[in-house]
Amino acid sequence: MRYGDDRPPVTQPSPVTQPAKPYSSLLAELRPAPVGLLEPDLAPPVVAESGDPFAALRVVHLMARVPRGRPVALAAIVDRLNATHLDWLFPERVVADAILQLQANWIADYRSTSGIVIEAGELATVVTIEDSARVDPWIVRQAERQAAACREILLEFSRHERGTGRD
Repeated sequence: MRYGDDRPPVTQPSPVTQPAKPYSSLLAELRPAPVGLLEPDLAPPVVAESGDPFAALRVVHLMARVPRGRPVALAAIVDRLNATHLDWLFPERVVADAILQLQANWIADYRSTSGIVIEAGELATVVTIEDSARVDPWIVRQAERQAAACREILLEFSRHERGTGRD
């Protein structure tokens, strides 16, 4: 028996076949969605935090609509926020902080403490917004300020380098 006779014969590797379509890193055209496929537009829940302009914007928006010249329970404001924004959770502390910031802004703008009053009522903490013509334009400006801060955060987020999956 000669050396190598008991080994299997050596075969040449098969040629590499090219794919029918060339590889593309772009996903230019998508096929239609299957029937019944839902849109992925669900957002995760958000727990509001003090100092967050997105939360503050929602608080200011509601405060622009509460009745003027009469006390409104802070708990009622919190309940309305949580009922209106079902994907958010507004702790009372966070809502109070946002209203306190509004009050501080009012005092700075008008040198008056009568515009937004927060006090302990008989049963709970209450908020009273003065019933005057100057409140609406002022609170609109406060909402615009918060919205601008939100847009700045979103713009900064969009500037971040994003991974391409081709590291």
